[in-house]
Amino acid sequence: MNTEQTHYQRIGGAAQVRALVVRFYQVMDELPETYGIRKMHAPHLQSAEDKLYKFLSGWMGGPQLFVEEYGHPRLRARHLPFAIGNSERDQWLLCMNRALDEVVSDVALRHELSEAFAKVADHMRNKEG
Repeated sequence: MNTEQTHYQRIGGAAQVRALVVRFYQVMDELPETYGIRKMHAPHLQSAEDKLYKFLSGWMGGPQLFVEEYGHPRLRARHLPFAIGNSERDQWLLCMNRALDEVVSDVALRHELSEAFAKVADHMRNKEG
């Protein structure tokens, strides 16, 4: 594991974080099997894209854009209005892992981020099943 650089630096900074987020939402729009989570979002994804980009920027060790604009992420609390179970978690991870595979060339970084995203996604579950 590379402890000298943050995930933000290793992924390539702002442009690559943005590319990851853009691809994540493209995948969500493209795959029929992710319709369950897509319908939880607004018809236009720009706001969600912007928030996820700002969150991931700080989460990966870069500028704390989300915190500066919205305060503490309180991820679980912000997601409580949405029924999130195993299926929704798995759909979200399908989108993110596909985006990681396509955007992040560093295999070790891709693996580290995938594992970290899986923990966060699992924590977001708020319903059985």
